[in-house]
Amino acid sequence: MPIELYRDPQHACLMFADLIEEGGHAVQANQFLVVDNGTGAIIDPGGNLAFNELFLGMSRYFSPQRLSYVMASHADPDIIASLDRWLTSTKADLVISKVWERFVPHFTKVGKTEDRIIGVADAGGRLPLGKSELWLLPAHFLHSEGNFHFYDPISRILFTGDLGASVLTGEESKQAITDVRKHVPRMEGFHRRYMVANKVLRLWVRMARQLDISMLVPQHGAPIVGAPAIAAFFDWAESLACGIDLFDEQAYQIPTQNIAH
Repeated sequence: MPIELYRDPQHACLMFADLIEEGGHAVQANQFLVVDNGTGAIIDPGGNLAFNELFLGMSRYFSPQRLSYVMASHADPDIIASLDRWLTSTKADLVISKVWERFVPHFTKVGKTEDRIIGVADAGGRLPLGKSELWLLPAHFLHSEGNFHFYDPISRILFTGDLGASVLTGEESKQAITDVRKHVPRMEGFHRRYMVANKVLRLWVRMARQLDISMLVPQHGAPIVGAPAIAAFFDWAESLACGIDLFDEQAYQIPTQNIAH
């Protein structure tokens, strides 16, 4: 069953958190449906492991034939490896950074993406959805070269892709996080490795603080909810050393050990 993040008579945001078999080899991932006045967008729909359950689960709430967009924060396989099936099953266009516009056809059959990709420039923009819009916010190198976060001004939800991701399973991944201090150990290792540099985090936080945000919802793990928790996440993120901040010449040595199978 999806988690209802927001609903009013014209607008809804649903999160699907448990479509991938728990205990399997694939990382847990969230998928999202945003609907405004009868028009829908799927955000970060996931790979083939999630497609069947997501398509069927979404169909109980909204007709896939009324989807306008498949939106991808970036081009990792856990984001859009199912792209061919979405383009076959719906009339939706793919919305993704221009950086990935010529790479994503590798996920599909020849010609499937023709005239169906909306390539977004680095500065982002505002995408009409029903009678509202979604804001595409620059989040480049967090962690992908071409990366966007999606802000819904109606629900005041910021969908943050891999930023804010945590290592959670089962019911934990559905429970709102209101105490970021206790949650940091579940985020820290991932962010230190996957986020590219503290400079980018600081730039992102400066931008995000200008938004009116009710919750931060990452693609992995649980939402971060409420003004105190969101402020605490911003404080933590802008001070985090990560990525290339942690590398030096010792990380680049000719290997001598054999790889065991």
